[in-house]
Amino acid sequence: MVFLTMLCTSLTYSQEVSGTVSDSSGPLPGASVLVKGTTNGAQTDLDGKFTIKNVGSNPVLVFSYIGLKSQELNVAGKSSVRVILKEDSAELKEVVVIGYGSVKKKDATGAVDQLSSKKFDNVAATNPAELLRGKVAGVQITSSSGEPGAANSIRIRGNGTLRGGNGPLIVVDGVPLAGGDVSAGGANMNLGSMSAKDPLSFINQNDIESMSILKDASSTAIYGARGANGVIIITTKKGKSKLPELTYSTSYTTSSYASKFDVLSTDEFIAATPGQTANHFGGAFDWKKQVLQTGSTVNHDLSFSSGTDNSNTRVSLGMANTDGIVRNTGLDKITASFYNSNDFFDGKVKLETRIAYSNIKDRRGLITNDTGYIGNLLSAALYWNPTRSVYDPTQPGGFTRVSGDYLNPVHLMNSFSNNGDLSKLLGSLTTTVKLTNSLKYNMVVGIETSNSSVKQQATPDLNIQDFATATNPADLKTYRGQATVSNDQRVNKTIEHNLTFTKDITKDINLNAIVGYSFYNYASNGTYVSAKGFAATQANLLENMEGGIPTETRTGSYKGLVEMQSVFARASLAFYNKLNLDLTVRRDGSSKTAAGKKYGNFPSLGLAYKLVDGKDGLVNDLKLRGNIGKTGNTEFPRNSSVGTIEYNGPDQFNIVNNANSQLTWETTTSYGVGTDFALLNNKLTGSVDYFNKNTTDLIVGIPSTSGQPSPQGIKYTNLPANLINKGVEVSLSYKVIDTDDLTWDISGNVAFLSNTIENLGAANVYNVGAIHGQGLSDAYVQRIQDGYPLYTYYLPTFTGYDANGISQYADGGAVKLLDKQPLPKMTAGFSTSLAYKGFDFSTSLYGNFGNYLFNNTNVALFYQNQLGGKNVTPEVANSVQSRSDANTPSTKYLEKGDFIRMGNLTFGYTVKGNVLERFKVKSARFYVNGSNLFIITKYSGFDPEVDTNKSLNGIPSAGIDYLSYPKARTFSVGLNVTF
Repeated sequence: MVFLTMLCTSLTYSQEVSGTVSDSSGPLPGASVLVKGTTNGAQTDLDGKFTIKNVGSNPVLVFSYIGLKSQELNVAGKSSVRVILKEDSAELKEVVVIGYGSVKKKDATGAVDQLSSKKFDNVAATNPAELLRGKVAGVQITSSSGEPGAANSIRIRGNGTLRGGNGPLIVVDGVPLAGGDVSAGGANMNLGSMSAKDPLSFINQNDIESMSILKDASSTAIYGARGANGVIIITTKKGKSKLPELTYSTSYTTSSYASKFDVLSTDEFIAATPGQTANHFGGAFDWKKQVLQTGSTVNHDLSFSSGTDNSNTRVSLGMANTDGIVRNTGLDKITASFYNSNDFFDGKVKLETRIAYSNIKDRRGLITNDTGYIGNLLSAALYWNPTRSVYDPTQPGGFTRVSGDYLNPVHLMNSFSNNGDLSKLLGSLTTTVKLTNSLKYNMVVGIETSNSSVKQQATPDLNIQDFATATNPADLKTYRGQATVSNDQRVNKTIEHNLTFTKDITKDINLNAIVGYSFYNYASNGTYVSAKGFAATQANLLENMEGGIPTETRTGSYKGLVEMQSVFARASLAFYNKLNLDLTVRRDGSSKTAAGKKYGNFPSLGLAYKLVDGKDGLVNDLKLRGNIGKTGNTEFPRNSSVGTIEYNGPDQFNIVNNANSQLTWETTTSYGVGTDFALLNNKLTGSVDYFNKNTTDLIVGIPSTSGQPSPQGIKYTNLPANLINKGVEVSLSYKVIDTDDLTWDISGNVAFLSNTIENLGAANVYNVGAIHGQGLSDAYVQRIQDGYPLYTYYLPTFTGYDANGISQYADGGAVKLLDKQPLPKMTAGFSTSLAYKGFDFSTSLYGNFGNYLFNNTNVALFYQNQLGGKNVTPEVANSVQSRSDANTPSTKYLEKGDFIRMGNLTFGYTVKGNVLERFKVKSARFYVNGSNLFIITKYSGFDPEVDTNKSLNGIPSAGIDYLSYPKARTFSVGLNVTF
């Protein structure tokens, strides 16, 4: 009996267990396998396989891997097992990227949100900013246009300045981007401004590992004078250690016009104009269909990664070809990236090289933000008489045309071209030297270059504004046809050195400190040449610019340089794993500010206290935090503090701006309190924040002769006013189901924001929000005034029509400031994801609430007096408005901008394992995706998500809708394969 007992015990101790450890992507090399309660363990090999001998009398194995949830398994009587580790659902345990480092979320003193690639790899997006839409509380992302490659407006906790420059600082792999529109400028063709091109368009979504959003002073003060509007840190993917991996992704997307905007059909038009038979020409056209189409995008992405113990590499290549929903528009994009790291001297020295390149060739239509009352391609498609025909062989160019402010949309579409070619390169070399166990030196050398060329032409037969006026032969000779070629080069260089010191001062007190130096150099230059007044039969104007009238040929150039140097430091102290303290300071010097005002100090203090840390039960984690600090904003023109003039021909000079020896940067002082928590055994996680931002020394350009901004002869001045943004943010995530076969997650966020201008003074009133319409020269609908929110509407109140169809207004038509503003008081987002075995489903919604929009499209195009010569909407045709009634801007055109939009919906299925092994395929995922599938809104215009910049004298507007490129509804099918 004793012998049998000893034999059984011996066999138990000698038991050998083998198996495979994987995650959702496949085998996990380097995973830890440990016999519970012992030091007996092993690591998985390149294929995720392991073997452990002598598992003991209590055969429970513990499987773990960084970033994944540990798992225990009783292996009694088993010789082979297969384990799949899942992502750790405890949000507070994740590591988030911050400025010049990273920190555990539970130790962060500031408001930091991070989205990893696992949260957006299955989402189809045209640029990285769209991945954040509706996902982060307090971050509002608005599309200025639905045009392929158009920029997004990003606002973190509101608008922090009166001018432009409200966007956050973008940092990619440690290199701060220059930001701004990346397309070339050039000569003014009197056609307004095209939508800005996105500075993030060069980044391939599939190359992104994570995006961190830094929202408060505790997290952004390390970036000093560039951090006032928040910071977004993008980290790209690296090579995976040891295991070679090849990934190929492809998708095909169709896009269509999402929003319906009705004008009269041919039959309705004829019925509405019974006494205007002279305007009935026998045709029957839906002009929207003549300029809009079903667009498409084809994507291909290929990446390869591999590594050894001392190095790893990743390379990628992407191609996208897009035809827009407006005919003759689209873009072709190529992206490529390279990453390599090497360790030397037993890991004491590490070199990292990153290179990202892109080339974008785009085709753009005549859809601009400032084309007066005539409008642009979209307005022509809406107002052009539906009974007219497209072609008339007796007219120049063969298109039907009439004199005056009437534009044949097909003629306009085919006679105007705007083609761009943009190449962008972002590179960095990072050297890390481990000087001691506690001290590390880091150097980053980064460069960002962009080279763009834009070629525009309008053929001689085109009748638009001052190009040609059929009733004025002199104008026809002088202005017939225009051509412009613009070139732009920009180079952004960054060099940074820092030392990081990490030390356990005592067993319970830990220090992490960094001190560094940064130098930033941004050089830009550009040239343009334009010509007009071509022969009526001249073709290929861009290749024959000498054919223009010599006196109407223009050339120009510019050159600029901005430099900044900084020193910075941060000390992070942790006491007893309970209290965290962050002290940060940065001193910046900028070439933009005046002499004697070159340098500024930007400090911050952050505190966090863990009331509960890592416990089981109802409350698992609970942290309180607070912060206060100061940041700056240098996003104003480079020569603002010095007097500059512009040469404008022989003996002609324009004063651009006057010198200001006291000009300094805007400064934002902010404070906030918040809490992070995990409840119900980490099923429910979230955060709540309150913030208050006070921006002072607001910069505007004003002339010496009046208090209003002016485009010429201005003096940039700091106003003694305060711009206050304050609000509350709430984020929640709940893991409804979390089993091996089925998971279901729900996330939501909401933010409440208010802003006010204070201490501006009663005498300082700024009229902003330019609009256009027949007879509305220099009109505006918004004001910036003391005690009111930004861009408060300034309009007469419309009360209806009298018996004669004439508009009536309250208080005799007095123009007053209203309790209505274009910036939303509340933003919200919701998302959910569901996975069952190989199937997955996800969807997201977002919305804005509490804002008002001004429908400039209706003011400019749709009123009774237009009906007959032009088309109108059914609402105008059926209204009691008199044809003699003026289209006066008023609350008649002011509408609520509330909306809820479905951002994305995705169904997918992933195949992996034995089914694919014989083809050397680790996994394959098939999916279908839809975006912008529906919107709930009462707004009557194209789309309530508008950001058409109707800038007046250097101060932008908000909430004015005027004929931007329509947003598309898309459907995609795709395949991702990993080898």
